[in-house]
Amino acid sequence: MSKTVQCVVLKTEAEALDAAPHPGELGERILANVSKEGWTRWLERLSMIINENGLSTADVASLQLIEAHMKGFFFGEGELGQLPSGFNAGVKNAGPARSK
Repeated sequence: MSKTVQCVVLKTEAEALDAAPHPGELGERILANVSKEGWTRWLERLSMIINENGLSTADVASLQLIEAHMKGFFFGEGELGQLPSGFNAGVKNAGPARSK
């Protein structure tokens, strides 16, 4: 039987991660409190954060900002980690209108 955690993202018990997905104390907190599906949701948000902010995972300052977003997303710490203001997940950009 798979190990489960009370996931802070899903707000329910769900299948646990197999290993800490991030180094250090933050990674251990995530391992103890985030499920596999919760981590997948973070990865989707992370893609948005990287694209919206033009971040690079090879840049130390970008990694610090990503960690701040992680803490906000998972644990409600600080002001980061939420969807960008004005973002509506239900509306897709259809691109520019085309004339016939």
